[in-house]
Amino acid sequence: MLAQSDSVALITMTRFRDRDYLADLDQLVPNWEHRPFGLGKLRRVFVMAPTRPGVSTLDDLRTIGAANAEATRAEGNARSHPDPHAVSDILYTSGTTGGPKGVMLTHDMVLRTAYASALTRAFEDGRRILFAAPMYHAHGYVECLMACLFVGGAIIPQARFDAEAMLVAAERHQANEIGGVPTLTIQLLQAACQRGFDSAHLTQVFNTGGFNTPAIWQDIREYLRPREIVTAYGMTETTASTTCTLPEGPPERLLTSNGCLKHAGVAGADQADGVLARYKSIDPETGAELPCGESGELLVRGPIVTRGYYNKPEETRAAFTPDGWLHTGDLGRIDAQGYLTLLGRLKESFRCGGEMVLPREIEEVLETHPAVAAAVVIGVPDALMGEVGCACVVPRSSPTPAAAELLSFCHARLARFKVPKFVLWMREEEIPRTVTGRPRKAPLAAIARERLALSNPDSGGPAR
Repeated sequence: MLAQSDSVALITMTRFRDRDYLADLDQLVPNWEHRPFGLGKLRRVFVMAPTRPGVSTLDDLRTIGAANAEATRAEGNARSHPDPHAVSDILYTSGTTGGPKGVMLTHDMVLRTAYASALTRAFEDGRRILFAAPMYHAHGYVECLMACLFVGGAIIPQARFDAEAMLVAAERHQANEIGGVPTLTIQLLQAACQRGFDSAHLTQVFNTGGFNTPAIWQDIREYLRPREIVTAYGMTETTASTTCTLPEGPPERLLTSNGCLKHAGVAGADQADGVLARYKSIDPETGAELPCGESGELLVRGPIVTRGYYNKPEETRAAFTPDGWLHTGDLGRIDAQGYLTLLGRLKESFRCGGEMVLPREIEEVLETHPAVAAAVVIGVPDALMGEVGCACVVPRSSPTPAAAELLSFCHARLARFKVPKFVLWMREEEIPRTVTGRPRKAPLAAIARERLALSNPDSGGPAR
C-alpha cells in the first residue's frame, strides 16, 4: 500500500498490540533509518515514540509544518484556492473478498457526506461521539470525526476496543453517541449486562456496518437506554453511509431495513434530487434493471461515489457500468419509500441445484434459535447439487444441541434448497473477520472445506 499509493511520508507508532512496526520496516527496507527510502515515492518516516537513534520524530514533523505554514503566509493570495474536487484521501478497502484497493475520495465528497450524517442523525450542538473504529476507515473518519465538527462537537476515540473501558469512557466523558459495528456492539451489551451502565447523556446508539440479529435492538434499549437508535448502510466507495434510519422513525424499520436514502440538505446535489446517492437493483446474471422492491445487485450513483481506485484502471473500469453506475457487489432491494434492505454479498451467494441461495436469509433463521450466538453460512462444493450450504455456528452455551436439531429448525422455516447440508460448531475466535468485524467468508469456506474433507471425503455424510 505504501508503494501503490505513492505516499511520500509515513507517520507510525512503534508497535500496536503484538505488531512491531519498526521490525516490519526493517524487512521492507533494511537499514531504512540511515538511508533514503527505496519503496515507491516514500522518502520520510516519522515515528511517534522513537526508540532508535537517527529516526525522525513528531517534533521534526512539527518543525517542517511550521516552516510550510510560514511559507504559505508569505505567499499570501498568490496560492491558488484548493480544488474541492481534488483527491483528499485514499482509503484502502477492507472487503471480505479480494485484495485491498485504494478508494479515492475528494474534499467535496467527505464534507457532503459528513454534513448529511450530522443532519440525518439529528446532531445537537456539541455532540460527543465515542467509538473504537480506526481513522483510516470511513466510519471513524467521516461519520464521527468530520461529522461532529459541523456542530462544534468532540470525538472520544479508543485506540483499541475494550467493552468495559468503552462503558467507563461513555460515563466519564458524558458521551452523547456510541458508534459501533454489530460484533462489537454485542460485546458492549454483554459488558453492560454484567456491570451495568448509567449515563443520562447518551442520546443515540449508532449500530451499523453489518447484519444484526433481531434481538440486538431490544438489548440496546434495555442495557444502554439511549433515547434513539439508528443503523445505516454504505461503503468506502460511497465515502460513508448513504442510507440511515431516522432517529424519529418507526422502530420496525430497524428490523426490516438498513435505512432510507439520506437527505443532505444544503449538501444535497440537484442531479440527485437532494440526496447523496441513488440506488437501483439489477439481475446479477442478465444485468437487466429490476422493478422497485425486487431483490438484485445494488448499483449506486451520486456525487459522493468515488471516481475509482488509485492507479488501478482495470479494477475501476470493471466496477462501473458504461453509464456511470457503481457495482456495489451487494444484494438487496429498495422499496417505494427509499428504504434499502441489505441481503448479502453477491460473491457470497451460491447456487444449490440451480437455485440462488442468499446466506444471510439462513443466518437470520439460525440466529433466532436459543442455542445459537452467531451463524455464518457459506457454500461448499457438492457432487450432486453443485453447491450446498454449510453453517458455521457459534454456540450460545454448552452443551451444543445436535446438528440435526438445527437442520430441523431450518426445514420448518426455509425452502428445502436453502437448508444447509452441514453444521460446523466453532468458537467465535475461529471465524476469520475483517478489522471491522465482518466475517471473511473466503477463508472461512477454506476452513470448512478442510474440516469436511478430513472427516467426510465424499461430502455425502451427515451434518456435524
